[in-house]
Amino acid sequence: MTDPTIDIRDARVDFPIFDAKSRSLKKAVLGKAGGRIGTESKVPIIEALRDINLSLRKGARVALVGHNGAGKSTLLRLMSGIYEPTRGQAVVQGKVAPVFDLAVGMDPEITGLDNILIRGLFLGMTKKQMESRVDDIAAFTELGDYLDMPLRTYSTGMRVRLALGVVTSIDPEILLLDEGIGAVDAQFLAKARDRLNELVERSGILVFASHSDEFLADLCDTAIWMEHGTIREHGPLREVLHHYKGHDVLAELERR
Repeated sequence: MTDPTIDIRDARVDFPIFDAKSRSLKKAVLGKAGGRIGTESKVPIIEALRDINLSLRKGARVALVGHNGAGKSTLLRLMSGIYEPTRGQAVVQGKVAPVFDLAVGMDPEITGLDNILIRGLFLGMTKKQMESRVDDIAAFTELGDYLDMPLRTYSTGMRVRLALGVVTSIDPEILLLDEGIGAVDAQFLAKARDRLNELVERSGILVFASHSDEFLADLCDTAIWMEHGTIREHGPLREVLHHYKGHDVLAELERR
């Protein structure tokens, strides 16, 4: 079996904005998408990613940091194949599990148990694989009889528990995580972090976009600092976080 790899060369991702009627509209779109507006075309272009060069191999544990709109989510979607590069190349080998929204692939009208199977299929697992994991996921979520009830009866925290139970049960070669964890109580979150660590250990490559320094310190050892759709810095986690935040984040976490 070939080891998972991610190779991106001189990649750029552009989004054309059709029927833009004013500069203010362009600015509004730019503020949400990140990047910058290209002016050489009659159609406004959002340059979401520019000059991306990146090579990741098995064992990579990479944090994506940067302000909102810096290009983190767009880069994850480029890695997952959701976006094709406008220019350059993005070659990904291995089974990718993109976890960008914990709610994606879940149906509010069916039971929690049925949602476990559907969400697992969405993440690339087989029905047989998910059926063998149902009992473990059910025990982890601590939802009990609620698993036989429609998802629409769940609170936000209960939905996050169910989604985390499924996500942390899969066996991906490449795991792409966009932060969506938080609407659960502290005790359960500690339990979830243990399972996330086990998930990362099973993954060939991890790329994790998050604003949580603690999660990044737990799961990653290198980091990419995104700024205005470009990679500003790629290196050891401690150094990149220090440069990005302006202080030694990991040292502060270690003192707690």
